[in-house]
Amino acid sequence: MPTVILVRHGHSTSNGDGTLAGRTPGIHLSDRGREQVARLAERFAGATLARVVSSPLERCRETAEVIAAAVGADVVVEDDLQECAYGAWTGRRLSELAKEPLWSTVQDDPASARFPDDERYAAESLAEMSDRVVRAVQRHDAQVREAHGENAVWAAVTHGDLVKALLADATGAGLGRFQRYTADPASVSVVRYGGRHTFLLAANDVAPDLSRFHTQEPPPADAAVGGGAG
Repeated sequence: MPTVILVRHGHSTSNGDGTLAGRTPGIHLSDRGREQVARLAERFAGATLARVVSSPLERCRETAEVIAAAVGADVVVEDDLQECAYGAWTGRRLSELAKEPLWSTVQDDPASARFPDDERYAAESLAEMSDRVVRAVQRHDAQVREAHGENAVWAAVTHGDLVKALLADATGAGLGRFQRYTADPASVSVVRYGGRHTFLLAANDVAPDLSRFHTQEPPPADAAVGGGAG
């Protein structure tokens, strides 16, 4: 059971503008985001990552490249880790979107929410987004296990809503409750997929101690009754 470190990209220029970047090209890390990522990379320094996988969008690539450099790895680009296809919502201000009826659906019933079609940008539902990112992460996880063994640790750098969908899936909460999760810029969440259980090891940690996820001991297959010894 490898351990996957889920990283949201650092603060972006779009975050600073209060707009929904979606798949808009040319959205880079802000100065604040670059500082966040530099601090995060210090926590990865010296660690061994079997793989660093990234969304193809610039803000994720810029985050992943700094982490990969800290651990001496290359970045694998995975299209299925790219941002949700927000369609006609792409590039609009969040303050304006909050006034639209669809906003309430996204908040209260995300499993049924689908973003409006647009001539310029692809559109999908949150369910479609969740399905593709879960499949992608589990596919890479299986590949890492096959190539590097059960104790391997790897990282996936992606976007906020995708991290939230992965956490909702990992905990069994389902997409209907995915708005209960938080994924701040440059935060880390950690999941280990198992045969009987999927374990949530950390969530939305902006100052993680990553050393605790690297161990020579085989990860437990079952949950420890009583909570375990740590």
